[in-house]
Amino acid sequence: MFVLVEMVDTVRIPPWNFHRQLNEAVAEELNKKLANKVVYNVGLCICLYDITKLEDSYIFPGDGASHTKVHFRYVVFHPFLDEILIGKIKYCSQEGVYVTMGFFDDILIPPESLQQPAKFDEAEQVWLWEYETDEGAHDLYMDQGEEIRFRVTDEVFVDTSPTGPATAASDTAAQPGQSTAPPKEDGGEKKEAPYTLIVRKYTFLSSSINIIKLCFTYAIGFKSKVKM
Repeated sequence: MFVLVEMVDTVRIPPWNFHRQLNEAVAEELNKKLANKVVYNVGLCICLYDITKLEDSYIFPGDGASHTKVHFRYVVFHPFLDEILIGKIKYCSQEGVYVTMGFFDDILIPPESLQQPAKFDEAEQVWLWEYETDEGAHDLYMDQGEEIRFRVTDEVFVDTSPTGPATAASDTAAQPGQSTAPPKEDGGEKKEAPYTLIVRKYTFLSSSINIIKLCFTYAIGFKSKVKM
């Protein structure tokens, strides 16, 4: 579930931190930059593990801060395929069952992936599995706080780095009285999650549920060298 990833990045230390030990100041800046962020094709960063190498520091004209190239290892949440994870049901809605692992909550089991036949109880606001036995059907409720297990089968990374403004359709100059404002963006466009895990074989009360989607809602747009 958690792996150590070797990374290289240039860290900027402001002048008011020059009195501190360099390792301590660099560690704080790295955690500010990476903790609780998703790095593309790497995973969700948790915390700094250690610093393996500090190169020479430089101060550039017009900037009183120091810039140091740092080699370090970071603890990253990146489950391997077929790994079984454990979470708890956070709440249920018409969209499905929402699950939390404690350090993030964006886990959704859609209704079609629940053990069938399943139905949503409007009064209790929970999903239930209508389990068939020789004595008839029994309703097994998916209550808040119940512990569950699920298996990772696939992962999807989406680059959510900021993009530049849309280019004009033509390079002709605007006529007098013509608006030069850029076109308005569609406010209803849904943002994509930067990191998605597709998992199945969800275990709940000795039953199985087939597919679950887990999404991280954090992204980071910095450039660094990453060695897996």
